[in-house]
Amino acid sequence: MVSSAQTINHIPPNDGGVLQLPFVVLHNVTWQTYQALLADMGEHRSARLAYDRGTLEIKMPSKLHELINRLLERIITTLTEELGMNVLSLGSTTFDSEEVEQGVEPDSCFYIQNAERVNPEDPVPPKDFPPDLVVEVDITSSSRSRLNIYKSMGVPEIWRYNRQGLAILQLHQREYVECKYSSIFALLSAESLENLLERGKQSNNHNSLINELRMWLRNQNNRTPQ
Repeated sequence: MVSSAQTINHIPPNDGGVLQLPFVVLHNVTWQTYQALLADMGEHRSARLAYDRGTLEIKMPSKLHELINRLLERIITTLTEELGMNVLSLGSTTFDSEEVEQGVEPDSCFYIQNAERVNPEDPVPPKDFPPDLVVEVDITSSSRSRLNIYKSMGVPEIWRYNRQGLAILQLHQREYVECKYSSIFALLSAESLENLLERGKQSNNHNSLINELRMWLRNQNNRTPQ
């Protein structure tokens, strides 16, 4: 981790020493510098930024990070398809607010219950309601500091994966609490998700895992009440 004790008014956009590291933390970064950095780096980049009132985090996703993230995206999409739910994925869209001086780019995010409220033609994400579900994968960094930003946004559920496994975090009384089951997909437990991910880390065919998930969901839906 790299930190700075002085106010930073400019970060060179092509500074390999900063932007090529897997995880960097900079302190006393102004809101204007954060916005300038977003503009300089552009949309087509792998680095993801988080800004919380002067603290800027930059992370570069690893191969394992992207494998887990993409598999979780496929799992969520499959769940919504099989359960007949609306879904709108905004990926790593930048959510920021100058009023509270916070900004974040999730690994993935989804509007599900509120999908119909989102205007897909609007160039900026909704300001008055957050994504229903956020995915954070912690391979080279920790998303703990990002939780404060998601809490301010009011994100109701986060799937957070690290080397210890997967946790489902839900916002209760302004704090994130680890839960066994998803509030969005009631059939799905953190344990079953983690099992899928662990198998996915060792598999070179994720289609087979997704097909298994589809079959399991259809069996659940076809069960008759006792």
